Amino acid sequence: MPDINSLISFAIASVALLVIPGPAVLYIINRSVSDGRTIGYAGVVGIELGTFMHVLAATVGLSAILAASPNAFNAVKYSGAGYLVFVGLRTLSRKPAAIDSSAISMTRIQAFRQGFVINTLNPKIALFFLSFLPQFIDQDKKSNAVQSLTLGTVFVICGFITDGIYALTASSLREVLVKGKALPFVQRYIAGVVFIGLGLVAALAKVS
Repeated sequence: MPDINSLISFAIASVALLVIPGPAVLYIINRSVSDGRTIGYAGVVGIELGTFMHVLAATVGLSAILAASPNAFNAVKYSGAGYLVFVGLRTLSRKPAAIDSSAISMTRIQAFRQGFVINTLNPKIALFFLSFLPQFIDQDKKSNAVQSLTLGTVFVICGFITDGIYALTASSLREVLVKGKALPFVQRYIAGVVFIGLGLVAALAKVS
């Protein structure tokens, strides 16, 4: 079980990442703008359950790596740090996707199912968790699987909160979000800096 300081640090880092508009957030915004708040919330539930599938997979994978070799775990950890920096640089260099407010309407079940499929079948999320979770796991503790699962659960809970706020906001400010320029700026520049910052912090951390 992670200590309270690790949990707080992880929760802060998670929120910093989750508030950045990525593919999942854009899906929630699109659904909320097109079909309203209830449909947006249904998409949120699907997205977060899909995320939890990756939490379970990462828990099993990281536990196996650490059990096999602490050095191998450190290799994964620092490769993950490099990946986060790479994602940040790529984000800075790309133009964000536009919001599509003309998407076809759907039911709550359809929005939930689509959100679940979008996140469950996204290999980038699996790679993200293998990059992000190791930075907060204490290798000196034997309960690495519990640590990983706990941290992942915290991430999903934070996701429910932040994505729920996006659904609420998007359904209330449809025209502003579609026509505004603030969201693309956050998607590109703020997101890129946050990813690079997390990657550098992880790379400079002391090896256990």
